[in-house]
Amino acid sequence: MATEKVKLLGFVFSPFSRRVEWALKLKGIDYEYVEEDIFNKSPLLLQLNPVRKKIPVLVHGNKVVPESFTILEYIDETWKQNPLMPQDPYARAISRFWANFTEEKVLDGAFTALIFSTGEQQEKALKSTIEALEHIEGDLMGKKILGGESLGYLDIAMGWISYWLPIWEEVGSRQVLDPSKFPATISWMNKFLSHPLIKDNLPRRDKTVAYFHGRRNFFTSG
Repeated sequence: MATEKVKLLGFVFSPFSRRVEWALKLKGIDYEYVEEDIFNKSPLLLQLNPVRKKIPVLVHGNKVVPESFTILEYIDETWKQNPLMPQDPYARAISRFWANFTEEKVLDGAFTALIFSTGEQQEKALKSTIEALEHIEGDLMGKKILGGESLGYLDIAMGWISYWLPIWEEVGSRQVLDPSKFPATISWMNKFLSHPLIKDNLPRRDKTVAYFHGRRNFFTSG
């Protein structure tokens, strides 16, 4: 039943758990948030997600749902108010495609380039990330497949670009989002961040920058 208690295991600086919170708030769902120490995983997390041992994990009654994209679709199908996914099957399929593309090509590439690496590995990851963003700028933003006036699945799935990517650029001292090359993407980012639900549900920027500086130092100090 949709009225059963909802619990979310997450991590404050994670874009993956944050997108689940955005979806829950857009749907108006009451939930209990449990902050996890991802470096010292709790017995509860290991019990609920023994396969991946990662956040986020959604608990709805006695049902356990891992992985943020899977959780988003579960939320949308369980609570029908304020739909996230388009009604048209083709539009839903395209939304899934772009969400996965952005995750695999932009998020992974940007994290590698700006947080995880230096030198040749960094340059290769930067090039790959920018090429992927060029596809998003031309093929996605130009066709306005995102939610429009109301936030939708794809806005939430890609929303990390608006907040986390500029922070990673600062931490890695490299630019990915050149305003002259990505005007449509940056316009969408600004619109997304100005949404009341989003701007009031972001981690503190100074603490987020400090956290990722720590991660970069950890990964690159060897």
